[in-house]
Amino acid sequence: MALSPQQIELLHQLHAERWSARKIARRLLVSRRTVGRYLANRLPAATRPDRPSLLQPFQPVIADLLERDPSASAVVIRQRLEPLGYNGGLTVLRAYLRRLRRRHRPLRAYVRVESAPGDCFQVDWGHFGALDYDGDRRKLYAFCLVECHSRRLYVEFTHSQGFETFLRCHQHAFRFMTGVARQILYDNLLSAVAEHEGQLVRFNPRFLAFARDYDFYPRACHVAAPWEKGKIERGGVAYLRQNFWPLRQFKDLADVNRQARAWLDQVANQRLHSETRQRPDQRFQPAALRALPALESDCRDSALALVHTDLRLCFDANRYCAPARYVGARLTVKADAYSVTIYDQHREVASYARCWRRGQTFGAERFEKELLAQRQAAYVSAAQQRLITLLGPETEAYLRRLAETDRSLSRQIAELLDLVRHYDPPSVAAALAHAQAAGAYGADYIANILHQQRSPRSLQPPLALKDPDLAQLATDPLSLLDYDALILTERKDS
Repeated sequence: MALSPQQIELLHQLHAERWSARKIARRLLVSRRTVGRYLANRLPAATRPDRPSLLQPFQPVIADLLERDPSASAVVIRQRLEPLGYNGGLTVLRAYLRRLRRRHRPLRAYVRVESAPGDCFQVDWGHFGALDYDGDRRKLYAFCLVECHSRRLYVEFTHSQGFETFLRCHQHAFRFMTGVARQILYDNLLSAVAEHEGQLVRFNPRFLAFARDYDFYPRACHVAAPWEKGKIERGGVAYLRQNFWPLRQFKDLADVNRQARAWLDQVANQRLHSETRQRPDQRFQPAALRALPALESDCRDSALALVHTDLRLCFDANRYCAPARYVGARLTVKADAYSVTIYDQHREVASYARCWRRGQTFGAERFEKELLAQRQAAYVSAAQQRLITLLGPETEAYLRRLAETDRSLSRQIAELLDLVRHYDPPSVAAALAHAQAAGAYGADYIANILHQQRSPRSLQPPLALKDPDLAQLATDPLSLLDYDALILTERKDS
């Protein structure tokens, strides 16, 4: 059975990812004999006739140019061929150069190394497309770490490959492994390796500080030497892509990591490994690892953000609100995969759940409500606020009714404060409640009540009448407040 070029390419790709011939045959719906024939390069003859290539007359010239400079690009070589009559495109030339260089690339032998328990971790990243958050797409990456002796695997998905995320994933992996290996092997990641020239490696200084805190020795692979970290290449990223990723659906980042953790516990670290013939969790020896530090460093994403006059500060394409007193100030924002926290130096101001959408606003209802309450309080004058503080919140209702009369409110408040200075606040508050119950609104009413309480009238003896029947008469009790009000009003008018 003849396969299409796309099927042949997929066949070799799956074989490079360590798929068995049986599994490849099931995937392509062909027999294992067909898979074996294509893997052995016994390809069927081409169905279409060969056409002469535009490059065929220039192949000796190309070989001579490459002998003079093996790294010459296709653009430069075409510039040398055009005066000789070459009118072909760059795509054909690039494909020919790629085949030519692959044919002359020497195979490199390498020594297979098995690590002792707790001796080495290997780390790498993998790219897994993107997650969609209601139209906002975020790239998805997988941080993979494997313990080389047992092949025990840790995986964490992230939306960033930034430095803080890189360190934070290390911390989570160390907790998962319950310790740290003596050395950790990296590809030439920019987060770890600043420069690599031959045998000389210059690591990122911040990453070296992190390595000192956790007491491990970082090592970098040689350039173009993927076999040096083959355990994480085949047993980490490639295995994750083949075994975990297919036929799954994810809601958000938390859901991806939840499913990945279940897969680690139930599948990846429980499988019978083809090389060790043991299960990774059974072969794993946590006692051989170095202990974690007692105090871990804060590896959250950190940024300084200005609080604008609308109470909002910007972080990661979203807006988060802060109290009104911080308007114009720069606050520190710290975030991990699940939370965003705002700090004024070391004091926490507000905390929010991490949102991976863009253009969202959080905390506006809370802090705008506080701002409106502060503005209402600011509209109360200092004299009113002092009077309310001295006499209690009921004073505010009395002042509001007093404002409905034709009296000068500022003068009435000043007279009430004078009464507070002459009498104690509890007495004035009691007199105010008495006046409010009687519907008498004014400082003069309250002054009269206080005067009566401080200077009570002596009871006069009953009048002796000659007629005993008249002495038995009972009259209705009369209140003199109306007369007092009349007298005080006349006195005020005069």
